[in-house]
Amino acid sequence: MLTVSAYAAIAPDAPLEKTTVDRRDLGPLDVLIEIKFSGICHSDIHTARNEWGGTRYPIVPGHEITGIVVEVGSEVTRHEVGDRVGVGCFVDSCGHCDPCVAGDEQYCANRVTATYNSKGRDGEITQGGYSTHIVVTEGFVLSIPDGLELDVATPLLCAGITLFSPLRHWNAGPGTRVAIVGMGGLGHVGVKIAHAMGAEVTVLSHSLAKREDGLRFGADDYRATADPAVFKELRNRFDLILNTVSVNLDMDAYLGMLALDGTLVLLGLPEKPLSVRSFSLAGNRRSLAGSNVGGIRQTQEMLDFCAEHGIAAEIELIAADQINEAYERVLGSDARYRFVIDAGTF
Repeated sequence: MLTVSAYAAIAPDAPLEKTTVDRRDLGPLDVLIEIKFSGICHSDIHTARNEWGGTRYPIVPGHEITGIVVEVGSEVTRHEVGDRVGVGCFVDSCGHCDPCVAGDEQYCANRVTATYNSKGRDGEITQGGYSTHIVVTEGFVLSIPDGLELDVATPLLCAGITLFSPLRHWNAGPGTRVAIVGMGGLGHVGVKIAHAMGAEVTVLSHSLAKREDGLRFGADDYRATADPAVFKELRNRFDLILNTVSVNLDMDAYLGMLALDGTLVLLGLPEKPLSVRSFSLAGNRRSLAGSNVGGIRQTQEMLDFCAEHGIAAEIELIAADQINEAYERVLGSDARYRFVIDAGTF
């Protein structure tokens, strides 16, 4: 058993505080990772504050993790000491259900084991990346390509794959018109990836405050949805709309922007149920869908794709004692565009 420094939430209304957590002894297929960087995802805040329910305290958040392998189990073949690696949103699955066999472990029919706040096979609650070390089964450890620096690769383990997976699934590429709703931690990476795939990319943001950034990241157009005229001007326009925001939007208005057979994919997770008129879907044979992160194979594909195309997250590097401040800044939309914690400060 290895005891390591970490930051944990102890109650919904309490700030995260410095503590220690125990990491399990290495099994034959386990990898011990010295964490170098850990990203802050909005999901961390939802969980730390029990906004989705079911948080088991104390909880160490963090599912965007990069670091260096420092020890491997006796039967590990995929990774070696010194390798640059990453860990994303889940650390285990059953391995034998249809989704797992297909490489979609995130949809495991027998419950995927999330990186934190999830009961592992050993019955213990998983603790995430706001810490100095983590032990993960080798099949759920990803290789970080040499073309990506660890700090800017960190948010790709959640934000990157959250956008890459639906873009691949709905065949974004040359000749397709893609809209990204929101230019935050998820959206800015999505713009870069969709552009690299060859799609025509439009950002739909509440205001034009980040327009210059959006165009620099590869957007072909940038529209402010605070202007009602935008919904008329862009009616029936897009093949694919990816909604990255975690607030309740007017779904009917956004569905009206879809072309024939277009799809609106929900990636942000608002707390309240959504309301949709059936006519909004029947018109133009539109679809409303959701998407989770990608499986291990697809996440590795995403990392390799980003390295090949020079795609990285835009980050602000912070120390561990700035986590609570960063949470408030995320909630205040004061992040350009992802906070990454230097694990050396734990």
